[in-house]
Amino acid sequence: MNASDKKNAKILVFSTDKISDPAIDMAGLLKLYYPVKVYTIAIPCSSAVKSRWIMHAYEKGFDGVFIAADGSDCPYDESCTEKTGLIVAKTQELMKQKDMDPARLRMSAVCSVCSEAFVRQMKSFNEYLSKSA
Repeated sequence: MNASDKKNAKILVFSTDKISDPAIDMAGLLKLYYPVKVYTIAIPCSSAVKSRWIMHAYEKGFDGVFIAADGSDCPYDESCTEKTGLIVAKTQELMKQKDMDPARLRMSAVCSVCSEAFVRQMKSFNEYLSKSA
């Protein structure tokens, strides 16, 4: 990250199309501002995220990856959050093996009306990533 980008870490968000994505969209509609370098990819279920996707994001220059999990609201699988947590733990182990800070990967449940919580998560993550760059 160069000096001009110190306050804008590049963050990739995997969001679920039926649960967390509406909250992210609502944040924009409500004009709740979060860092400008947040990019989202909608997926059906957070437990579908693959470790290789996350690692690829870092290879392509993302400073952090955030998984907006469904929590207990997943329409596909009630153990979605648990499965996603295992993917995060596995990926953080891979990151450690590559001498990468595992805190560059975060996961949190984001419900369909949790726009403010999502914005807080992005601001906090951006702050952490900007300080550790």
